[in-house]
Amino acid sequence: MALLQAAVDAWGESQVLALGGLTVGVLFGFFAQRSRFCLRSAVIEFARNQGGGKLTVWLFAFATAVLVTQGLAWSGVLDASSARQLAARGSVSGAALGGLLFGAGMVLARGCSSRLLVLAAGGNLRSVVSGLVFAVTAQASWSGVLAPLRETLAGGWTVEGGAGRDLLLRWGWGHGSAMLFGLAWLAAAIWWARRQRVAPWAWGGAMVVGLSVAAAWAFTHAVSTVSFDPHPIQALSFTGPSAEFLSRVLFAGGKPLNFDMGLIVGVVLGSFAAAACFGELKLEGFQGGASMRRALVGAMMMGFGGMLAGGCAVGAGLSGAAVFSLTAWVTLFAMWAAAALTDRWLDHTPTASLQDPSIMATPS
Repeated sequence: MALLQAAVDAWGESQVLALGGLTVGVLFGFFAQRSRFCLRSAVIEFARNQGGGKLTVWLFAFATAVLVTQGLAWSGVLDASSARQLAARGSVSGAALGGLLFGAGMVLARGCSSRLLVLAAGGNLRSVVSGLVFAVTAQASWSGVLAPLRETLAGGWTVEGGAGRDLLLRWGWGHGSAMLFGLAWLAAAIWWARRQRVAPWAWGGAMVVGLSVAAAWAFTHAVSTVSFDPHPIQALSFTGPSAEFLSRVLFAGGKPLNFDMGLIVGVVLGSFAAAACFGELKLEGFQGGASMRRALVGAMMMGFGGMLAGGCAVGAGLSGAAVFSLTAWVTLFAMWAAAALTDRWLDHTPTASLQDPSIMATPS
C-alpha cells in the first residue's frame, strides 16, 4: 500500500489508474486470445449439446472471478459495496431487456464486445467494423439520440442500491458462502474439462481471465483508499469504456486518463501480442453481404443492449456477477436465454461443430 501511495503521489491518480488498467488489460487480452474465451461460443455449445471446450473455458473464467473476488472481500482486501453495480439505483427492466438484446446481438455479430476487440487486434476486419458500430451505438445510447429510449426502458422497474441490489445481503450470505458457490462452479469446470479432454493450458488461460476481473476490483479499490479525489471502484467492462474511448479519440483527447482507457489499450496490445507470438495474425473480412448485414445489426443491438443493461458479457457476466449484483445476474441470464434462442432461430440444424482443436488436449 505504501508503494501505491508513493506512485499516486509521484505520478497522479489518473496515470496510476491508467497504468493499472493497461496491465490488467494486457493480461486479459493475451489469455482471452489464447483460451478462446467467448460467452457466445459457450452458450451455443451448451444449447447445441456439443463438445468443444468453449463452455469449459467460460466456466473456469466465471468460477475464478467469483471465487477470487469473494476471497478478497472475505480477507478484507476488497470492499465493493460502493461500486456502481451495488451502491447505485439499478434497473431490473433495463437489465432484462438489455441482456436480451445483447445476447441476441452477440450471436448475430459472432462475438461479444470483448471478443470483437480481441479478434480485431489479430487482424479480423469484420470485428473492427462491428466493434466501431458497437461503440458508436453505445455512445448514442448513453448521451445521444438513443438516450431517451434507453432512459424510458430503464425506468420501467428499478431497485434501490445497497440491500436492494446486493444479492448477498438479500440472501443473508456471507463472503464465505459466496466463495463456496464459486468453488462449486470451479469443481464443475474441472469435471467438465476432464470429460472433454480440454488442454490444461486452456484451463490456466481461462483462469487468468477470471483473475483479471478480481485484480481490477482489488486494484481500483486500493487506489481509492489512498487517493485524494473520489473515483469509482470498478472491474472489467467494455460497453461504456469502448464508447468513451471512441469519443476521446474523436472529440476529447485532452481529458485525463483513467482505468478504462488503459484497459482498452491493454486488451488490444495483449491480444495482438498473443496472436503475433503464436502465428495467428491474419487479415479476415466479411463472408458476403448477408454476413455483413447480420454482424452490423448484431453490433447495434449489443451497443444499445449493453448500455441499457449497464454491462456487457464481461461487465455483467463476470465483473457484476462476481460481486453478486442483482441486475448483473438478471443480465447474464437474459444473455444466455437470448443467445440460445437466436442461435436456434438462425440455424436449426447446425452444419459445423464449434469444436476448436486449439483448446482440446491431444489424444493419447
